[in-house]
Amino acid sequence: MRTIVTSILFVFCSIQTFSQDLYTPRNIAKAYEQKTRSLDGKPGSNYWQNSGDYTIDFNVNPTTKVVSGNETIIYSNNSPDTLKSAVIRFVNNVHKPTSPRAAKASPDFLSEGLKIKSLSINGENYTVNSEDWETFYDLKLNKALLPNSKNTIKIEWEFPLSKQNGREGQIDETTFFCAYAYPRISVYDDYNGWDKLPHNGRAEFYNDFSNYNISVTVPKNYVVYATGVLQNPEEVLQPGVLKKFKYSLISNQVIHVATKDDIEKQKVTKQNDFNTWKFKAENITDFTFGLSSTYVWDASSVKLKSKRVSTQATYNAGTKDFEKYVEWERYSIKWFSENWPGIEYPFPTMTGFQGFADMEYPMMVNDTAIPDDFADSRQTVDHEIAHTYFPFMMGTNEARYAFMDEGWVTAFEYLIGEAENGKAFNDKMFTDFRVKKYINDPSTEQDQPIISMSSQLTGIGYGSNAYIKPAFAYLSLKDLLGEKLFKETLHYYMNTWKGKHPTPWDFFYSFNTGSGQNLNWFWNNWFFSNNYIDLKINLAEVSGKNLNLAIENVGGFAIPFEVEITYQDGKISKKHITPEIWKNNKLYQTAIEVNQNVKSVKVDGGIFMDYTPNDNVYTF
Repeated sequence: MRTIVTSILFVFCSIQTFSQDLYTPRNIAKAYEQKTRSLDGKPGSNYWQNSGDYTIDFNVNPTTKVVSGNETIIYSNNSPDTLKSAVIRFVNNVHKPTSPRAAKASPDFLSEGLKIKSLSINGENYTVNSEDWETFYDLKLNKALLPNSKNTIKIEWEFPLSKQNGREGQIDETTFFCAYAYPRISVYDDYNGWDKLPHNGRAEFYNDFSNYNISVTVPKNYVVYATGVLQNPEEVLQPGVLKKFKYSLISNQVIHVATKDDIEKQKVTKQNDFNTWKFKAENITDFTFGLSSTYVWDASSVKLKSKRVSTQATYNAGTKDFEKYVEWERYSIKWFSENWPGIEYPFPTMTGFQGFADMEYPMMVNDTAIPDDFADSRQTVDHEIAHTYFPFMMGTNEARYAFMDEGWVTAFEYLIGEAENGKAFNDKMFTDFRVKKYINDPSTEQDQPIISMSSQLTGIGYGSNAYIKPAFAYLSLKDLLGEKLFKETLHYYMNTWKGKHPTPWDFFYSFNTGSGQNLNWFWNNWFFSNNYIDLKINLAEVSGKNLNLAIENVGGFAIPFEVEITYQDGKISKKHITPEIWKNNKLYQTAIEVNQNVKSVKVDGGIFMDYTPNDNVYTF
């Protein structure tokens, strides 16, 4: 007993010593005490996570707009806990009139929601009233699930696709996007237990890594596009289209697998009354599919170091930006694999589906057409494909900590945008779309700490904390560490936690270890503060051959910037300043050697736009 108490005290003291300048919630601290997570940023010696094997048979009725299905879930309880309940999640119940939502819903958004026809666990039938279900249901088990054991759960269900399409629903009378289309077991983890966070339509998701064997039965002439690899193309495609599809899997060219003419002449799918499309995907966090009887189908593939990835797109014929989608997907996947994050795209496929969501799913994106602005459209597909890494490879909790995926993806969006468009154009597009709305709005909501739980934020506060502020934090850290060390550290974090469930504190400590530096001052500055971006020239004077400067960090964020000196003859010199200077100070003082008459000096943060830019320039 004495030894146990001593060990607990040691762990507690270690937490306090290592992270004394980072706020740590009690549930997270408890995970470190229990050694499921480690202060060196690695999974602890007692780390565990649960998983499921899903076998699902879907049926979609395009006439009634109803999705029905039956599934078998083999759920593995790898935790040390005895589970007396099972939390079943169905986020599309956000369409039910009685469900709480983050925003007003139109009549076309609303639907009856999920109807459970039958549910059994290990062969024992359960009586459930699905009218009581919202976006999750806490089902009391008749027999508790013991540690290191499994339950076999069988569910038969149906639900109507909402008329108003967003992340899922009816796109038109012949096209449907079926995301989150099945009941699933919610996450049970080491710091929250069962995830019972209601889905409100705004925040995103948190799912376990599972395996999927899927069949989707639809009428003839409907093509199904989905997460994973199509297992039976010979059974569902006519020979001409099948030949083109197979060729696309080895080709660098864009192949028009199903043209408008093919579709109109009914030359695409086998002409059975119904076709069953089969897909398989392993160790992923979700499964999604879409279907259409009128969309055209393009495909190609891209060769990476270890594999060739199938790239596909489906859309209304003549949609100009979507005609480019397969090319853009090929470039994006290769660029992300070789540059940022510089880790090979982990999946075998990617499909772009024309819809209305600008939303990511494992191996799929559902994007709005922007045919009159190719740069904007391409930025969208880049952003959504980047989500492959965060959250789908990394398993982060989007619902609570959106900055762990959206922030990284926004940073990658900026980096790939420069490669595609050049720095000047990209900086303007990025600041116009991402930065100006944030920095020019002085409201309190904009200055909430990034670490604030996303589920507790709404409106502009949610958006800035999820996207631009954390993206700026990561880009500032890249400048602070230098490109080489930053990439090595990013890889250390990603390789340590891929396929798992890191918290923000795992990320912070993993970067500390990977970089070989205690970056707690930086995390505190960016994630645990009410800071914003605002520098000010307090002093500018020429003394002999030196320009003496005093620059105050009024807003507080540790950002990089350039000191730009313009001389009387029109020449300009620049000096780059890294965020390191803000580690212990809010006032930066320096003397810069000048050999001619100075006309003006400017503090320029570039894309790190300043709240009060007028005091960033001094003219002599």
